Amino acid sequence: LTHGVAAGDVRPGSGLVWTRADRPSRMVVEVAGSPDFRRALRVPGPVLTPDTDLTGKLRVPATRGRVHYRVVAEPLDGGPASAPLTGSFRAVPGRGEPVRIQWSGDVVGQGWGIDRATGGMRIFSAMADRDPDLFLHSGDTVYADGPLTETVTLPDGRVWRNEMTPEKAKVAETLTEFRGQFAYNLRDDNLRRFAASVGQIVQWDDHEVTNNWYPGEILTGEVGERYTEKRVDVL
Repeated sequence: LTHGVAAGDVRPGSGLVWTRADRPSRMVVEVAGSPDFRRALRVPGPVLTPDTDLTGKLRVPATRGRVHYRVVAEPLDGGPASAPLTGSFRAVPGRGEPVRIQWSGDVVGQGWGIDRATGGMRIFSAMADRDPDLFLHSGDTVYADGPLTETVTLPDGRVWRNEMTPEKAKVAETLTEFRGQFAYNLRDDNLRRFAASVGQIVQWDDHEVTNNWYPGEILTGEVGERYTEKRVDVL
């Protein structure tokens, strides 16, 4: 499993689990009420194929309290399964129970990527430490229109060093490049820890495509010069 696991879209009685494998396989999730996975429920999931970039998601039962899940990818030829990855999320609280919600947005924007020398996106570990019930991600989950440069010089002369991938070195125009925007964020250990342990409700804003886009827009001017595909409807 190449990019960790994530929990999202928690509803009364269920929650969503996501992962990505490195080859065609079947996603399988075990669900339990305790981290030792005693009396775990095994839930077979979808076959992960290149059509979805080998990603998959599965809705699993979630009735009360913290739900623990363990994900593996099982080869289609019957060989050994992948190493498991574990996570957890909170089921929808009961009537009258307190709820802690975190709210934010805008990840890897304005030229700021993952700088491992400074610990990466540490805010996600700080958020996980607050033990929220739910994270509302209010858009700009990626900046598909905001390429990174290898270095950014800070006002005090220090240098921020962005971890780079081919997809983050240019604006996203192809399906592979758009997928690469999301995959980049999941390279960060802090974000992966958070995604594995907190259920999320995710909105989209504009930078998932390009700044302030609208249906039917044709990119022109300085913005258009950065794009080979100028039709926003296609992007």
